[in-house]
Amino acid sequence: MYSTVCETDRVTTNSPATPGSYVEPGEFKRDTNYITTRITADGRDGFPVERGSYRLIAARACPWANRTLIVRRLLGLEPVLSLGLCGPTHDARSWTFDLDPGEVDPVLGIHFLRDAYLRRFPDYPRGITVPAIVDVNTGAVATNDFAQMTLDFSTEWTEFHRPGAPQLYPPELRSEIDTVAKRIYTEVNNGVYRCGFAGDQQAYDAAYDRLFTALDWLEDRLSRQRYLVGDTITEADVRLFTTLVRFDPVYHGHFKCNRNKLDEMPALWGYARDLFQTPGFGDTVDFDQIKAHYYIVHTDINPTRIVPKGPDLSGWLTPHGREKLGGRPFGDGTPPPPPVPAEVVGRK
Repeated sequence: MYSTVCETDRVTTNSPATPGSYVEPGEFKRDTNYITTRITADGRDGFPVERGSYRLIAARACPWANRTLIVRRLLGLEPVLSLGLCGPTHDARSWTFDLDPGEVDPVLGIHFLRDAYLRRFPDYPRGITVPAIVDVNTGAVATNDFAQMTLDFSTEWTEFHRPGAPQLYPPELRSEIDTVAKRIYTEVNNGVYRCGFAGDQQAYDAAYDRLFTALDWLEDRLSRQRYLVGDTITEADVRLFTTLVRFDPVYHGHFKCNRNKLDEMPALWGYARDLFQTPGFGDTVDFDQIKAHYYIVHTDINPTRIVPKGPDLSGWLTPHGREKLGGRPFGDGTPPPPPVPAEVVGRK
């Protein structure tokens, strides 16, 4: 059976009603095997970076796909890497292009993202995941390796970066970025899922303690500096932001990560608002799609599929005061221009 996961890292599904995730006794585990083909400047894996040859397939609901939307915006890759958006809900077969006219992607001509996976691997055995990059010429998926994808946007797609694009993965900071990002991934990005899909009390308690230990570490770190590494926005900030922006709307209640709400952790709350109000971050976030995905798709956790009306999200646009910590969001670069009209949140 195919499984379909927002989270790109995959776990097996035991129910068509619960695509991509399930609750079993013990600790939540992920399948972290990806299509590791890379799209590079020299084309060494058979996929050279080229204008118009690839289509990024994402979903605004998904935190891992949200990373690619942010980095693509910050670097100005919109003119060379087109975007297809799947809707926030799906069944066990595949993400679908149900936001488009006729529920068909206008470039790839498919309804199920699964078709692009099967075009390359007819017996593809793993989850049909976002983000994915599809070769437009063949209609086949090139890669779904979300962690490498954004790093390659920064390092392999440089020919097509906009003037003023920031250095999100500067060579002199890569070691520290990698170290910080690894802890964020294991303890926070994945930590909320370890809580939400824990199969017994002992596993949940351990996951909860790990998550909030890491959040306390981040609260302390960010009380003293504006950004996670150095004095500008880097890849590490992108990776943390997409979990933080989903924390109060979803993870606090739905995943039982409820020691504190984000807005009860002053440094993290200020940091998250600072990024949200930075061009390229908040303008990629669709809270309605985020809530719809988690509460409707995860029926093991929410069998009624009722989507809560709250929480009040108006605070995201309130002053954050982080400027007093110094730092320059884009370093020697500049903010990205406004989103292209077709990609404005809420447009489809």
